[in-house]
Amino acid sequence: MLHHNIVLIGMMGTGKTTVGSLLAAETGLKLVDLDQRIAMEAGRSIPDIFAAEGEAYFRDLESAALRRTLQEQGIVLATGGGAVLREANRLAMRDGGLVVALQATADEILVRVGEDPGRPLLAGGAKERITALLEERKDAYAFAHLTVDTSGKSAEQVAAEILTHYRGS
Repeated sequence: MLHHNIVLIGMMGTGKTTVGSLLAAETGLKLVDLDQRIAMEAGRSIPDIFAAEGEAYFRDLESAALRRTLQEQGIVLATGGGAVLREANRLAMRDGGLVVALQATADEILVRVGEDPGRPLLAGGAKERITALLEERKDAYAFAHLTVDTSGKSAEQVAAEILTHYRGS
């Protein structure tokens, strides 16, 4: 079955946006960053939404934006790390395209994201939060059609691995 969309899932810092850009350039598909779309639609940043309304409100916005976005064809969708937390989102993603889970070690993620203040879930000790989130979400990405470990790989290597699968699917 040929998938018309590629949906990238995984923890923050696993390379979804970077790899997504390469995939879009190589395939001619349009890159959509779900967090950017949510911020644009809400008229404020993700950290502002978290601070003012809380995570549950953000997850509601995320689910709605995800459903709308997956109705499009010909996209590479870079999701936020927590988009997989709701079963309805996971089902929509599987129905909406080739779902690729990007993984990386906690140390690799920490190097990539550092103490980024734009990542509200890392507040209060990035290393500890990354390790805890990896543990909490370890099974949340299992629904993906393909899993790629990005640790120690260039974005180009990861994109090539995904494209091999995408073109053969």
